[in-house]
Amino acid sequence: MDPISIILAVLVFSVIIIFHEFGHFIVARMNKVSVIEFSLGMGPRLISFAGDGEKHRLLLFKSTEFFEQNKQYDGHTIYSWKLLPFGGSCMMLGEEEVVEDEGSFSEKSVWARMAIIFAGPFFNFILAFVLALMVIGTVGYDKPVITGFDQSSTAQAAGLQKGDIITNIGGTKIVVDRELSYYPIFHKLDGTPVDITVDRNGEEKTFSVTPKLTKQRDGTGKYLFGYYHASPREKGSFWDVIKYSSYEVKFWIKTTIQSLGLMITGQVSADQISGPVGIVKQVSDVVEESKPEGMKTVTMNLLIFAILITANLGVMNLLPIPALDGGRLLFLIIELIRRKPLPQKVETYFNAGGFIALMSLMVFIMANDILKLF
Repeated sequence: MDPISIILAVLVFSVIIIFHEFGHFIVARMNKVSVIEFSLGMGPRLISFAGDGEKHRLLLFKSTEFFEQNKQYDGHTIYSWKLLPFGGSCMMLGEEEVVEDEGSFSEKSVWARMAIIFAGPFFNFILAFVLALMVIGTVGYDKPVITGFDQSSTAQAAGLQKGDIITNIGGTKIVVDRELSYYPIFHKLDGTPVDITVDRNGEEKTFSVTPKLTKQRDGTGKYLFGYYHASPREKGSFWDVIKYSSYEVKFWIKTTIQSLGLMITGQVSADQISGPVGIVKQVSDVVEESKPEGMKTVTMNLLIFAILITANLGVMNLLPIPALDGGRLLFLIIELIRRKPLPQKVETYFNAGGFIALMSLMVFIMANDILKLF
């Protein structure tokens, strides 16, 4: 992996994480919650920017003990950039324990706390939409158009034609081209006939197509319909850009949820799961493969990759797992139902256990990523 790819990967991560934490930050401020520290990265602080009541100061390599000893920084948000480029935080007063203060997170209503926690993942989806606007507004959207057939294509034999726009496969709505590639991943094809609906010159037609077992280069067999669909992107109106950008976000959210389903059912092996190191490698591959087509293609492919990652992060953070935003939302929903919070010790133990489990999983995935590099 070349240094430029690593820098680009860190930059993509940083923007996504900052936007996520900014969601927590801005909604916390709207609800008059005191934010102790807003930081990018994890580990020791490299640079901090903090107010002391008179002016803001730029501080280098300051520890938590420094801020605890220098009380002039109390009540002012510390903005920090930390050593490890993965992660970030928006630390609020009363977030981990009950603090009787007007600006304490713990003193706000359940609905206010839920809004603050939900804002992080929601801002990930907002970022995905903004990036999608940039991509689709620049290069257009990809229609699911049939561009050709294999010699023994069952789709062609069933009556499909070049130029047909596929709108539905087996009851699944199709809007963009890449869904044609993803369909066999999330829907098992076994030789059973599948209904395919197409738009042919404005007229809707449905055909029953039997996927054919086709030998792959690695010697394995795969059921395919036998059509090609690498159609060029098409630019549309302002409303088309809005429509397809919204669908882009929906597509990646749906794909992430379906992928989680494959993981839970054991259909995805550990070798197919990537962490930070694996994602850096993927960014490197995106850059290298796009270089021959110019900087515009590199930029667009990186933005598409960023849409995938930020949508993925939004969904993952909403999972009801302790130490994630979804786990905290679950506790708040329980509090809403019980009309009183769970004992602080229960939440603390669950969050600590969840954090340890997440860190263990991250170490495993990172080790797996490194092993795959060699």
